[in-house]
Amino acid sequence: MEDSADENRLGRYLAARRAVVTPEEVGLPSGPRRRVTGLRREEVALLAGISADYYLRLERGRDRNPSDQVIDALARVFDLDDVEREYLADLAAPRPRRRRTRRTDRVPDRLHHLLAAVDVPAFVESRTLDILAANALATALSPRMAPGHNRLRSLLLDPEERAFQQDWERAVVDMVAAFRHTLGTDVDDVRAIELVGELSLASARFREVWARQDVRPLAGNTTVVRHPEVGTLRLHRDKFPTDDVVVVLYYADEGSADAEKLRLLGALAQPTRDQTDRGAGHSAQVG
Repeated sequence: MEDSADENRLGRYLAARRAVVTPEEVGLPSGPRRRVTGLRREEVALLAGISADYYLRLERGRDRNPSDQVIDALARVFDLDDVEREYLADLAAPRPRRRRTRRTDRVPDRLHHLLAAVDVPAFVESRTLDILAANALATALSPRMAPGHNRLRSLLLDPEERAFQQDWERAVVDMVAAFRHTLGTDVDDVRAIELVGELSLASARFREVWARQDVRPLAGNTTVVRHPEVGTLRLHRDKFPTDDVVVVLYYADEGSADAEKLRLLGALAQPTRDQTDRGAGHSAQVG
């Protein structure tokens, strides 16, 4: 991960936010000779009520402990919501260095039982979006929802996933922002470092979106996907964090055509459903 090599994570975040706020959004004239699309450092300082020299020190990592008042002022300039403001504050909080570690993600037996019991597409993912377990309906909805796949890698690198998502661009922006939110200020996870490194090399779009440093949770939402056999489905997605993993459910409005398509998908998957559900009973380990 790029931030693990450079400890100035606060400065990187400030620079990224500065680059995406336009002068017009904060009531400043853009001018014909402006060389940057975002705000200049001195403009941020002026709007935040701090000296330009102090802001420069923050962005260059010479001062990494701004007060709560400064954090609030910068959050206001960059129009940060509560989640983003908390992330900014966490970046500014001093933290001890830790050894890089590799997490071992395991799925509790009760979650395997849950996957087998629910009659909607469901899977369990790690904090780095690795699929750890899935039921038959999930893999029938998308084979990329099977254990061993990574949701972010599939979204960015698999052409079939791009065709599957009706609004692929929005899905990328949302998932990258959610991935950064899930990681928070923990940049020592070896799996996360490997994944960001791989995607940075393989996907120009990932590099662009990751550099924005957007942060927001990916919780309940509605998505539209295109299945090769049953057609377009409008599905709700809900995520339930538990035991350091996340249970993800996809479901349709009761009585809708999308619900009928899910039932059809279940019927098509029935010959392999028992085998798949038994396979979900074995914990996946990502490392």
